Amino acid sequence: MNLGYSVLTNRLSHLIQISSTGHFLKNVVRSPSLAAIQARDYAARKGTRERKSKAKVKMEVKKIGFIPHNLRNREKMLASRASKKYDDSWKRDPIDDVYVMKYYKWTVHSFVDAVKAHRETHHPEIYNRPNAELFVTIDLNMQGEKKTRFVDNFKRIAGIPHKFDIKEERTVIAFAKNTESIQEAIKAGAQMSGGVDLIKQIQNGQVLLQDFQHVIAHPDILAELLVLRGIMKKKFPNTKSGTLDANLGPVVDRFLNGIAYQALKDEYEHDFGQIETVIGTLNMDPEDLERNFIALINDIYTQKPKREGQFVTRCLLWSPPSDEKLKVGFSHYLIDNKKKASEEAADEVIEESVAAV
Repeated sequence: MNLGYSVLTNRLSHLIQISSTGHFLKNVVRSPSLAAIQARDYAARKGTRERKSKAKVKMEVKKIGFIPHNLRNREKMLASRASKKYDDSWKRDPIDDVYVMKYYKWTVHSFVDAVKAHRETHHPEIYNRPNAELFVTIDLNMQGEKKTRFVDNFKRIAGIPHKFDIKEERTVIAFAKNTESIQEAIKAGAQMSGGVDLIKQIQNGQVLLQDFQHVIAHPDILAELLVLRGIMKKKFPNTKSGTLDANLGPVVDRFLNGIAYQALKDEYEHDFGQIETVIGTLNMDPEDLERNFIALINDIYTQKPKREGQFVTRCLLWSPPSDEKLKVGFSHYLIDNKKKASEEAADEVIEESVAAV
């Protein structure tokens, strides 16, 4: 017993020594029954379960409709284009009659001289268009009172002292209480004019406001006219658009024969806007065209925001089919600021009376 016990203890101690040196484990791995088992001596990577759970989440793909080739990457195209704002103040003044225009400032012509120059190019011996339309392109600084605010697009009709063929038919309806104003609107050319009875006819459907492009009114009938605010919507008379006035005759004449223009803000440069309209024909007297231009410029300045600096930055006269554009001065045509302030104060009084109603 003692011999067997001693032999057993010796064997066990020998096995323990072999396992401590690694020989026992090598012999075990080499056995064919355990050869397929993968042995790892490192820890699993962290976040595996989180990564797999995220991979199971379905990604929602937004379907985009067909985009024409000329509209693809539009923002990049607009950002890479040349600026529309023109500033030649850093260039030199021309010292000769013949020069390369891109290296020098634009010559500022007087309005009458510019008209005469266009008449020469449209002479019967050249373009043979003596009665061609005279266009004006006006660049605007659309910056608002704050740097992050800009003037919205606006449409207006400027009254002019000298009429010409505007090549469109306009319709006007006028509202007033007193018979004198009603007759004044009819004589000026309004297609329909009336008071409370006309309002009732519109409510009953006998008269359709959709048949009239412009709606003007006398302040004395404003209270009765409020029932049609829902039907008129943006056409409802107000002092800002010039459709609410005590003198209906001149207002009707302005909307029927005035210069219609629209200020459009650039899609990319929001502080730049432009107006393009007709102010007459070349066969008109140059001074009459100049007075029309003065009326247009001052009407545009009624939309100027309350900030320092210019609103109109450049004026160009041109007449098709010629592509020649002549720069004209305009600052000396602007109405005195004091007179403009008095007119704005009068408009505010009318607006307060409207709000009280």
